[in-house]
Amino acid sequence: MKNLSGLKTASLGIQHVLAMYAGAVIVPLIVGGALGLTVEQLTYLVSIDILMCGIATILQVWKNKFFGIGLPVVLGCTFTAVGPMIAIGGQYGISAIYGSILVSGLFVVLIASVFGKLVRFFPPVVTGSVVTIIGITLIPVAMNNIAGGQGSADFGSLPNISLAFGTLLFILCLYRFANGFIRSIAILLGLVGGTMVAFFMGKVNFSAVADASWFHLAKPFYFGMPTFEVSAILTMCLVAMVSLVESTGVYFALGDICNRKITEKDLANGYRAEGLAILFGGLFNAFPYTTYSQNVGLVQLSGIKSKNIIYTTGVFLVILGLVPKIGALTTVIPASVLGGAMVAMFGMVIAYGIKMLSKVELNSQENLLIVACSVGMGLGVTAVPGLFIHLPEAVQILTSNGIVTGSLTAITLNIVFNMVPGKKKALILEEKMAS
Repeated sequence: MKNLSGLKTASLGIQHVLAMYAGAVIVPLIVGGALGLTVEQLTYLVSIDILMCGIATILQVWKNKFFGIGLPVVLGCTFTAVGPMIAIGGQYGISAIYGSILVSGLFVVLIASVFGKLVRFFPPVVTGSVVTIIGITLIPVAMNNIAGGQGSADFGSLPNISLAFGTLLFILCLYRFANGFIRSIAILLGLVGGTMVAFFMGKVNFSAVADASWFHLAKPFYFGMPTFEVSAILTMCLVAMVSLVESTGVYFALGDICNRKITEKDLANGYRAEGLAILFGGLFNAFPYTTYSQNVGLVQLSGIKSKNIIYTTGVFLVILGLVPKIGALTTVIPASVLGGAMVAMFGMVIAYGIKMLSKVELNSQENLLIVACSVGMGLGVTAVPGLFIHLPEAVQILTSNGIVTGSLTAITLNIVFNMVPGKKKALILEEKMAS
């Protein structure tokens, strides 16, 4: 690995960029579209997100006394935060999104050294339920985009439906018949292919690319000064903790691949790097960041574990983020094409939640109740947001958001059913009586 030429290093770095690029750009496109941002604002959001992905990655790979786990890991905006950000933006405005991101980043930095002890409050039955709830709440966003975007003049038209499901079919075919790297960038290729078809249908407008500048600098608080809402902050802190649990698994997987034992100090440094990345995301109006598992798969497939490759990836992302014309290219993707890809991506969020739940002992009625009640409460509050409108405002902070309600339900029931002292003895006695 030390003998890799500059060209090979650059090629492998670009490969990592391509593997994570679709996931990185689709988050700002979804959130920005849901919040009704202008094309200019959306271009900035995409560009700054790519730039911050690069900075976040470099922070994590650069191991020092305070932060950075020093493993070949790539960071990108977390999909877990998409639903919560849309909900916060819809309820309190975009300024509250960035207020909550800033506080959650600071929260992660502060708890980094003790989070290993808090992980026991987030077993698979909790994290799996939370991720499943988030995925379910995202599906309506995908359906609206399939139809052409909420409020569009041709909402539900046959061309929009055809484009959406054609894009989805193309992605599914790539997953079915392609292998290796092509399969890993199936979403990106699906978006490109769908946009090319849409161009010949007269549904692509490149004026945003022509109007975008060739170079820009990141601007702190581009969308205005942040505001701080308790419910929004609580939501984003919960999302951050779920992301940390997921990242912990990635750290150990990479440690195994790189033949390196991961210590508590390593974990704390990794958590702090993510917290700093989230803080930068809030400061420059980007997003919360987390480890990208698709790039871990790429490390395993290629067998090349050099940190220099990931440093190169980070530099490429920073350069791409400084060129708004590249960011503007992604904004020309029609809503219906995005919608087709969203079905696969959001469905994967739900599937990943179910996969996490597959590690749970579901023969236990207690665990089944935790999943049932948390998913039921989360979906119920999302579908009927005025359910608790007559409760005191202090209580509504916890009940106004389905993801918060569902998450707190899962955490509380897990403590009651699985962590209360004497529970195991009672279960053993019950089993003996039954036998």
